[in-house]
Amino acid sequence: MREQPLLTTTLIGLALFSAACGGQETTSEPELRPVRTEVVSMSGAERSRTFSGTFRAGMESRLSFRVPGRVMRLAVSVGQSVVPGYVIAQLDSRDYELQMQEAQASLTRALASRRNASAERDRVRELYENDNASLSQWDQARAVAESASAQVESYEKRLELAQLQLDYTRLPAPVAGAIATVDVEVNENVQAGQQIVTLSSSAFTEVVVDLPGSVITAIREGASAVVECDALPGETLEAFVTEVGVAASGATTFPVTVQLATRDDRVRPGMAAEVTFRLASSDTLVNRIFVPAVAVGEDRDGRFVFLAAPEEQGKAIARRRPVTVGDLTTDGEHDLIEILEGLTEGDMIITAGVRRLEDGRLVRLADAPAGSQP
Repeated sequence: MREQPLLTTTLIGLALFSAACGGQETTSEPELRPVRTEVVSMSGAERSRTFSGTFRAGMESRLSFRVPGRVMRLAVSVGQSVVPGYVIAQLDSRDYELQMQEAQASLTRALASRRNASAERDRVRELYENDNASLSQWDQARAVAESASAQVESYEKRLELAQLQLDYTRLPAPVAGAIATVDVEVNENVQAGQQIVTLSSSAFTEVVVDLPGSVITAIREGASAVVECDALPGETLEAFVTEVGVAASGATTFPVTVQLATRDDRVRPGMAAEVTFRLASSDTLVNRIFVPAVAVGEDRDGRFVFLAAPEEQGKAIARRRPVTVGDLTTDGEHDLIEILEGLTEGDMIITAGVRRLEDGRLVRLADAPAGSQP
C-alpha cells in the first residue's frame, strides 16, 4: 500500500513536465510566394503575327480536252513528272479522223468544181470578146467561177477545223511539272472542258493564308515572312509576300500569298504551314504597350494584371489593376498581348505566379533571396 503515493507523485511530475515542454511553441514567419516581375515599356518598332495556311504549287494548271470523247489512253499517275509536250491523255480519235477525211473529200470536189468554173469563165469571156456571147452569159460564168472559189475557201476552213479537232484528242503537257491529281479513268466519256488532271508546274512553293482586316493594312508585297511546317520540325523557311488580297475571301479575312525564297523539295502542296509576318512600324504601331500574355488574368470582373508595389528589400505588395487588351502577337519566343488601357510606362507588373495572387498580398520577388531582410 505504500507504493501508491509514490506512483501518483511520479505521474503528476511527468504531467507537469510535459505541460511545461508543450508550452514552448516555436514561431516562424510564413513563407512568401515568389513572383517574377517586368517593367512596362513602350514598343511597336516591329511585331510579329502568325497565321495558319496551306502549301500549294506556285502555278497549278487544270488541264482538259477541248473536244468531247472517250478516254482511250491515260499515260500519267499522281506524282509523275512530265516535260513540255508529253502526251498526258488521249481520246478515241476515230470519229474525228472520219470528219477530217470527209472534209478533205469535200475540198477535193470543191477544187474540181472551181477548175471547171474557171475554165468555163475563160471560154465565155473569149466568146464575149468576139461578140459570140451575150453580157448576161459572161456575168453568169464569172459568178459561177467566184462561187466555186468561195466554196473552196469554205472547205479549206472545214478541213483546218477538222484537223484541229483531231489534234485536240491529244492532251499534251504545256509546261514541265508534276501531276498533282488525276480526275478520270480510261474508257470514261468526258466533255469538253472537263478536268482531266492537275499539273503543278512551279519550282517555288507558295503558302496561302487568310488575314483579318486589322492586319491586312500592314502587309505589303515583297514583305518578308517566315514559314514553318510540321513536316520539318525545328526548321524555318524564308519567304516573301507575292499577293495581297483587296477583297475579303470570307466574312472578315483577306487572302495573302507568300512564296518560299528558295526551292525546297521536301515541302509539297497540301501540307499545313504556319506563316509569321514581320509587321514593320508605322504611325499606328508605335508607342504601344505589349506584355507577356501569361501576365494577364481574367475573371467575372474582366481582364486584369498585378502590379508589384515595393515594400522592403526583396518584398512587394501585389496590387490588382484592371486593363483593356488589344492584339495578340509574338516576339518569336513568347506570346504578347497589347494593353490599351490600365498601364503606363515604368509600371512593374508580375509576370509569373499571377493565378494564385490576391489583391494586397505580400510577395517575394523571385530575384531576391528567400531570407532577405531590410
